[in-house]
Amino acid sequence: MKKIKIGSVGLGRLGLQHAENIATRVMNVELTALCDLNKNLLNETADRLGVEHRCNSFEEMIALEELDAICIVSPSGLHTAQISAALAAGKHVFSEKPLGVTVEECKEAEKAVESHPDKVFMLGFMRRFDPSYMYAHQKVASGEIGKPILFRSYSQDPEKFIDGAIAFAGHSGGQFLDMAVHDIDLARWFLNSEPESVTAMGGCYAHPEFGEFKDGDNVSCLMKFKNDAMVFLFAGRTAPHGYNVETEIIGTKGILRIASVPQKNLVEILDHSGVRKECSENFLERFESSYVNELQEFVDCILEERKPSVTVYDGTRVSEIAYKCKESFESGTQLRF
Repeated sequence: MKKIKIGSVGLGRLGLQHAENIATRVMNVELTALCDLNKNLLNETADRLGVEHRCNSFEEMIALEELDAICIVSPSGLHTAQISAALAAGKHVFSEKPLGVTVEECKEAEKAVESHPDKVFMLGFMRRFDPSYMYAHQKVASGEIGKPILFRSYSQDPEKFIDGAIAFAGHSGGQFLDMAVHDIDLARWFLNSEPESVTAMGGCYAHPEFGEFKDGDNVSCLMKFKNDAMVFLFAGRTAPHGYNVETEIIGTKGILRIASVPQKNLVEILDHSGVRKECSENFLERFESSYVNELQEFVDCILEERKPSVTVYDGTRVSEIAYKCKESFESGTQLRF
């Protein structure tokens, strides 16, 4: 079978993970080019993964005729322009979230994708490719828990990494845009509906630094969806126990809970502290298989000449909802969509 040749831009934490997955874990693909401004990191990574082309500019990489596709894991503010440029260069495109840092940028990305209907475009909402979430979604879709009436999702980062979150606060867009977008996407996916109203709240309970950017260290929102389902989302940066993502879907005939007790693996530790389980340290560890699965889906879509279920419009809609949550948080009022 033909191998899809991919060039990947961005070698931050997630960029390195994607590069390693493409090079070693995704089938029917070849990591042919890497792009990053840090020449030492670029060369070290390319040497380690056996990558032929090392590019110091995005323009240089998309000009490589042998590339079939581009994986975008660059800073958020570059996504929209790079999506448009890669599609115009005749490449299939996988892009990490967000689609754009504003709704206007998301609309620009939509136009770029619409202008190249022969190309595969996929956005990285990786939780849809987590085996547990996929299994739960099948149960909801088949009606096993009846009509969903409440969707609850928590995303919490460890307190131990708070310095990095504070340093990034001025560029993150706030917790609803930076963290809760995955929970918003899951709510739309599981409920197969859209929000009707939102009330958001929260504050700077431990770290007042976030207040400078009209953000909090812990925020939440309550939404009513058009199918009458209730949605509660919580995003926090001060979890004392580790990285914690958990979800609950309550239906008229049953309840599903995903990772209600977060754990690193199935090991139990019995020591002077009692009996305990360790938590994942970060999103890369918790969703390790999801990142592989989503890129495998991207490659399979190219080979099978089909479009992925996650579309450019999902990226726009999630951004619109996140901005409305942010507006409600800042104004302290209930808003309608």
